[in-house]
Amino acid sequence: MLEASRQWRVAGRSIGLVPTMGALHAGHMRLVEMARAENDVVVVSIFVNPIQFGPNEDLGRYPRDLKRDDELLAKAGVDAIFVPEVRAMYPPESSTRVHVGGVSEPLEGSARPGHFEGVATVVTKLFAAVEPDRAYFGQKDAQQVAVVRRLALDLDLGVEIRVVPTVREADGLALSSRNVYLGTAEREAATILSKALREGAAAYAAGERDPDRLRVLLLARLGSEPLVEVEYAEVVDPATFRKPGSLAVMAVRIGKTRLIDNHDLALPFLG
Repeated sequence: MLEASRQWRVAGRSIGLVPTMGALHAGHMRLVEMARAENDVVVVSIFVNPIQFGPNEDLGRYPRDLKRDDELLAKAGVDAIFVPEVRAMYPPESSTRVHVGGVSEPLEGSARPGHFEGVATVVTKLFAAVEPDRAYFGQKDAQQVAVVRRLALDLDLGVEIRVVPTVREADGLALSSRNVYLGTAEREAATILSKALREGAAAYAAGERDPDRLRVLLLARLGSEPLVEVEYAEVVDPATFRKPGSLAVMAVRIGKTRLIDNHDLALPFLG
């Protein structure tokens, strides 16, 4: 991959990278669309990164459909699809991991120990392999975005981090590859996340600024759905993931499926 990237760069062509774990949906394709509009060359990586999954998480059953992904990306005019093997990314003797302090520690970092270290490591390796000018991430993974931005800034990686707004279903549910795990009743219950965010945005628009009172509002709405087990709901600064701030972030479990969502309450909720 690196040889091709350097040939593009010698030719004066800008490169956009869209890192994914496959099982592509309309949210991923929105990232590709923005990358296509802003770069001469678009590379999409597909790699289910084992080191960002915990021991009791869904690595083994994470959805995979490389044939369908290839077809979608070909139709979108992607220039290259990078599908590295696990043994190439992490040879048996490899021992280096990339740790981003501060922003990686609360919330998702606490709930999923080692997760962001895995994310930071694979992103660093993908940037080294592709040498992109820009890399595209979805707002749905807001804390991941903050971690990657910190990583790129601290290590002077020379990659512009571009963030694309969350893509939602008509009923407000944020698109996620894990949505396929949901049964019919669970799928309906999952809409409580967007309903809570909508109510939070309405309260913020009405003048509420106290993050603790906003958190109570979010928790009450999420708790009104019997199928939902809340892991956390907080209102934080989007750069540091500490209070105070206006970004509402939440994680819940519905059956065996873990879902996250977020919204900046200072903005109208359009989902």
